[in-house]
Amino acid sequence: MIKDRVYWEAWEAQGPLAAPPDFERNLRLVEDMHSYVRSLGVLSPTAPLDGLDAKLRMAKVLNVSAADGKNCPGA
Repeated sequence: MIKDRVYWEAWEAQGPLAAPPDFERNLRLVEDMHSYVRSLGVLSPTAPLDGLDAKLRMAKVLNVSAADGKNCPGA
């Protein structure tokens, strides 16, 4: 809940909401951030779907339905 409406409206008028969005600038920012993250080695150079089959198998094992109550402790 906004308690000081005058302050809030003044902040909105001078803040980033006052300027219209700039698609090209935002795209450049995203590309630059992606290049930076790649240079740090955070993103793996491998294909994004590598190891997906193992993750799906693990999800099937862990995704046990507890609706019948047989898999719930104390049931």
